[in-house]
Amino acid sequence: MSTLDATRAELALLVLYLNKAESRDKICRAIQYGSKFLSDGQHGTAQNVEKSTSLARKVFRLFKFVNDLHGLISPTPQGTPLPLILLGKSKNALLSTFLFLDQFVWLGRSGIYQNKERTELIGRISLFCWMGSSVCSTLVELGELGRLSASMKKIEKELKNSNKYDNEQYSAKLKISNERTLSLIKAGMDIVVAVGLLQLAPKKVTPRVTGAFGFVTSLISCYQVPAIIVQQNVKELRKGTC
Repeated sequence: MSTLDATRAELALLVLYLNKAESRDKICRAIQYGSKFLSDGQHGTAQNVEKSTSLARKVFRLFKFVNDLHGLISPTPQGTPLPLILLGKSKNALLSTFLFLDQFVWLGRSGIYQNKERTELIGRISLFCWMGSSVCSTLVELGELGRLSASMKKIEKELKNSNKYDNEQYSAKLKISNERTLSLIKAGMDIVVAVGLLQLAPKKVTPRVTGAFGFVTSLISCYQVPAIIVQQNVKELRKGTC
């Protein structure tokens, strides 16, 4: 592959990345929480950027609640323990409710819906739903990591003196374990972000702390969301440029 062909392939992946509304939403999220960190709750340019970006993100999420509603009614993989199934479905239900209510928050903050007090109430309820979904996500990831750890130890015993990293099954489970660990970190940090947005512990979780945690989880999302899309299409793009 020539340098020009390689550049074309990289640009094609970047276009694929940016063409997804989910990717743009996560980039905007990083800007939103980065601005919140810089403003530290004080009036000024950074806070204006935060508020305008937050409102713009709500447009990206219109009707997105359907995704988690579909996940709620979709069958779960065979062999999944009942507690993890219930936690996963609870996460889908809470996240879908958050995204559904968030549409009314957008209507209120954009001036279409005039009842400001009710808009703020709906906004708080939606944030509590998001915090609940983050708690469920944390527990699901902990449970799945425990299952992965047990299966990996079983493979290690079977391999005995062989190099475990040469085993495809072990390597695949290790990769999944790393991905779930990253998701666990993100979900745990999102709980802190929700606490900050709800001002449940204003002295400890300040706007700057909320912004810092939100910015980090945004970067994790920017890595996670497009990675799946890129993995699905990278082979086809390389075939077309080789």
